[in-house]
Amino acid sequence: MAETQTQQEYVVLVDKEGKVLGTEEKIAAHKKGVLHKAFSIFIFNDKGQMLLQQRAFSKYHFGGLWSNTCCSHQRLNEADDDAAHRRLQEELGFDTPLKAVFSFIYRAEDAVSQLIEHELDTVFLGIYNDPIDNINPAEVNAVKWISLSELFHTLDSEPEIYTYWFKTALLELTNRNLLSVKAIKALFDA
Repeated sequence: MAETQTQQEYVVLVDKEGKVLGTEEKIAAHKKGVLHKAFSIFIFNDKGQMLLQQRAFSKYHFGGLWSNTCCSHQRLNEADDDAAHRRLQEELGFDTPLKAVFSFIYRAEDAVSQLIEHELDTVFLGIYNDPIDNINPAEVNAVKWISLSELFHTLDSEPEIYTYWFKTALLELTNRNLLSVKAIKALFDA
């Protein structure tokens, strides 16, 4: 079942080392800005393009902004990779092999909603080449494939149209030389 604003959801609270401290209702956690688990998925195609999603305008925070392919929260006792595969299906209607590559902590406040993201975010990479024709409109307004050159151009010219965590994770992927199909495929072959 897709995550919606009317359904009560919980996030998993953690310390900076990732130790689980309990759970908190999702909106309450974002009002308080408490650290919780999350994940971000970056999908590429064989042409080297990245799949972006524009968050639904009705999202509880950062609505309408462009971001990485998929991002969400793990449930209590749910493995990170299980959560990632679940949300790919729920948000975009497809699944593909994924590889966790690193985690980072960030904090960002949404000026519109006044909600705070404070997350220990695990980043996943994957490759997908088939059509995307079953997006969940409650979660995703639009999707698009974008070349890295066009992406970095718009990041320079219009940084405000992208989510904070996307820009932060993208910088880390750049620093780790993980923005090519060849590098991603090597992760799966290792």
